[in-house]
Amino acid sequence: MKFSFKKMWAVAFRDFRSYFTSPIAYIVIAGFLVIMGWMFFFNLQHFVAQNIQYKQFGMGKGASLTEGIIRPLYGNMNVIFLFLVPFITMRLFAEERKLQTLQLLMTSPMRLSEIILGKFLSALLLVFTMLALTSFYPIVLILFGNPDAGAMLSSNLGTLLLTSCYVATGVLFSAMTENQIVAGALTFAAGLFFWLINWASQSAGPVWSDFLDYLSLIQHYNNFSQGIIDSTDVIFYLSFVGIGLFFTHRVLDSYRWR
Repeated sequence: MKFSFKKMWAVAFRDFRSYFTSPIAYIVIAGFLVIMGWMFFFNLQHFVAQNIQYKQFGMGKGASLTEGIIRPLYGNMNVIFLFLVPFITMRLFAEERKLQTLQLLMTSPMRLSEIILGKFLSALLLVFTMLALTSFYPIVLILFGNPDAGAMLSSNLGTLLLTSCYVATGVLFSAMTENQIVAGALTFAAGLFFWLINWASQSAGPVWSDFLDYLSLIQHYNNFSQGIIDSTDVIFYLSFVGIGLFFTHRVLDSYRWR
């Protein structure tokens, strides 16, 4: 049976719409916007006050918009997604297993890869929607300042790629259990592990320190925050997502034959 993008997107849009039939999407989006709005206002207020002080004491112009607002804002956003993505992904397969509808889904005229990619894209669409709602902040900076447009675009791209790794991890753990709380907890723990793994590089040898730095999710985001899009970082994130979805396929394939 040939892979069908039409069926994949049918699954994606079905699951994306289902987010809004329950309070999950509204709570997650509202919480995200409230936290991000407060952080943007605080960063902007601090940036303005700091630059006024620099001018008063003749210390130059102070920090740029990129260093003072954009990098801290998107850096904090990545942390917030670390906490919120488990709530988005925990139900994708776990709920299907609990309601015993996964068997029906897997016996439908669809490839397993179409189902997995559709579920993954549904969660990523919700993340993209949340990111799109924060486009108000760059617009404000452009209207009242002269920010680095490249840094803003690369920060958005880096955040989307980094968050897609969280989503792929969440899809995997949701496929492994019917308990949504367990799936969410494991997703958060795995995301935090790959976020902080490079901390151990400080006490590791030269070879291991490079290896641990390479495995760190946040380490590959640093270039994006500086307006640099490095193919090495893009390939790492896409590979991370690919491995997560591959293991999801293996888990569900084994479940099919039990």
